[in-house]
Amino acid sequence: MKKTLSIIALSVMAFGMVSCKKENKETTGTETATTATDSTTAAASAPMGDSAAVAPATEQTAATPASNQPLTTVALSESNFDFGKIKKGEKVQHVYEITNTGSNPLVISEVKPGCGCTAPDFTKEPIMPGKKGKITLHFDSTNFDGNVSKFADVFANVEKMPIKLTFTANIQP
Repeated sequence: MKKTLSIIALSVMAFGMVSCKKENKETTGTETATTATDSTTAAASAPMGDSAAVAPATEQTAATPASNQPLTTVALSESNFDFGKIKKGEKVQHVYEITNTGSNPLVISEVKPGCGCTAPDFTKEPIMPGKKGKITLHFDSTNFDGNVSKFADVFANVEKMPIKLTFTANIQP
């Protein structure tokens, strides 16, 4: 009976992992970037005990970097920026200002761009309450034509993660 329950539990977990896979597609003038987020957990490889019930991982815990910091709140100067018309091959950047509006220090643990054409820089040290930090996104337009829309996800000790920063540009030949 225990063997049957273990097989059923493993089958349910395997099905759950497959169904938790999520694809994000971002289409631009000449490129389609696909990113997959797989919600696998350490529980899938843990030995089974007498209980066949395993708590599923939430997408946030499986897809985000861990932060041991107490939560805080933030305000952005803007979350979307339009570069307007830029020449193909031009490298541009934009600075997004982030203000810690909470009572605990803000710690940005990671900034993950949507594709390799975007590189992030960000304030690495804790941002004290009431103070401002910066997140800079650098964009290389070499491989693009026409209208593009890009993003980066910011992971920090805030309740609603990730914070999504976006920008658009119209790449001219």
